[in-house]
Amino acid sequence: MDRKEMPQMTFQRYEIKFLLSKRQREKIMEAMKPYMVLDKYGHSTIRNIYFDTDTYRLIRASLEKPVYKEKLRVRSYKQAGPEEEVFVELKKKYDSVVYKRRFSAARVQAMEYLTGKTQVSEKTQIIKEIDYVLGFYKTLAPKVFLSYEREAYFTKVPSEFRITFDENILWRDTDLSLGTGIYGESILAPGQVLMEVKTPNSLPIWMAKVLSQEKIRKTSFSKYGNAYLRFRDRELSDEKRSIS
Repeated sequence: MDRKEMPQMTFQRYEIKFLLSKRQREKIMEAMKPYMVLDKYGHSTIRNIYFDTDTYRLIRASLEKPVYKEKLRVRSYKQAGPEEEVFVELKKKYDSVVYKRRFSAARVQAMEYLTGKTQVSEKTQIIKEIDYVLGFYKTLAPKVFLSYEREAYFTKVPSEFRITFDENILWRDTDLSLGTGIYGESILAPGQVLMEVKTPNSLPIWMAKVLSQEKIRKTSFSKYGNAYLRFRDRELSDEKRSIS
């Protein structure tokens, strides 16, 4: 497989999550105005397919909150045709710091690579890391489709500080394609918004101030983790019904 000629991307940062009401989001948006602007994607619908083993080893380990954990997914920022660009992403977290490695490829080529049908011809460091994960876990396969509406912001003054707001988070464990429409079961409660603050160091003073004023506390929230728990509960419920 020949990779598309796109810059590879790596990220190293803290990702802090907050569950907000719509009123709290409005307060934060007001405080942001002097400092933040929409990024190049603005408002987008993000689609992800998460890969896991036949026993869901990655997400089960992640939910135990270990010092180190990792996830493998393929992502698009729109409904992707067979030859349209998607991103293969390996996301690791060690001692609260998030490390993300990714590269771009056509949708069909990315899925063929992740399912072992082809290889990437150019063995960069990022490809080698993903190759290792695919070989180590052996039974990795598409497990969950996750989508959400996102607004992303970055600072007016050059900085790596970013804020994203995610709404309408949906999951499903069928029709696992980035080329299909958006549908599934909702994860957030009505009116809830998931805010993620992405920063290489500490929060700016204005952000810390509005969080304190509105009594907004950080939370542990995994989109894929929540989807897995709902899937597991559904499976257990079906088993109980079949036994009874």
